This record gives sequence, structure tokens and C-alpha cells, in this order.
Amino acid sequence: MFTEDGIYPGMNWFFLIGLLAPVPVWLLARKYPNHKWIELINMPLIIAAASGIPPVRSINYISWGVVGIFFNFYVYKRFKSWWARHTYILSAALDSGIAFMGVLLYFSLQTYDIFGPTWWGLEGDDHCPLAKCPTAPGIVTKGCPIF
Repeated sequence: MFTEDGIYPGMNWFFLIGLLAPVPVWLLARKYPNHKWIELINMPLIIAAASGIPPVRSINYISWGVVGIFFNFYVYKRFKSWWARHTYILSAALDSGIAFMGVLLYFSLQTYDIFGPTWWGLEGDDHCPLAKCPTAPGIVTKGCPIF
């Protein structure tokens, strides 16, 4: 699966990335010892947290990032007491709300073959005509470039 002939050969590069990712942070911490926030960057933790995120489209990462930055910078600086009391509750509510709505939509709509409106955002092809083309070298398919 992870060999050259498998479907995930590029995943092997992440062993090297995981090995080298902490080095720039360590170098920056050595170069700028007065900036204590650099020492707080934990690349193994960042990489491990990213691996726990489900495989979704890039808009999900952007929205998670915006919500996280908003609550952990803006709300934390302006409303510390509210942040201390309610942030973890809000996080649990958002997570459980998504799970609850997924179950509710499944049982109320999809079990009756109702899948909602048809619009471009529901398509899974990313609107790229080359997305269905083979990328292995030497395979010839009509309408696709040869790699």
C-alpha cells in the first residue's frame, strides 16, 4: 500500500517531514532567546493534532482555524472570565451539535431518499476535469494528459 506501486507512496515523505519539522523551531528558539513564545511551538503536537482531524475539504480547516483563532485570541484577551467559564462547554456543544445533526439528518431525510437541494457545493469532484485522470506514468486515457 505504501510502496512505489501502491496507492499511498507519497505518505512515506511524512516520516522525513516529521523528523525535520522541529528543526526550524529549535533554530528560531536558539536565534531569538528573548522570544519565549517560540519555545511553546510543539511541532510533534501540531502534526499529531492534524492527523486527528477527519479528511475533509480545505474549507473545513479554514473555518476551524478561524473559530479557534477568534476564541483563543480575541475572546481570550477581551473576555477572559467568559472564556474561562464557557470555551470548553462551547467546544463540546459545537462538536456534539454536528454529530447530533448528522444523525438527525440521516434518520429524518436520507432514510427517505431526500438528499437536499442539488447545487455545485454537493459535488465531490472539485470541478476539475483532470481529477478523474490516472496519474501513474504511461497510462493513456482519452481526454487525459500522459505523465
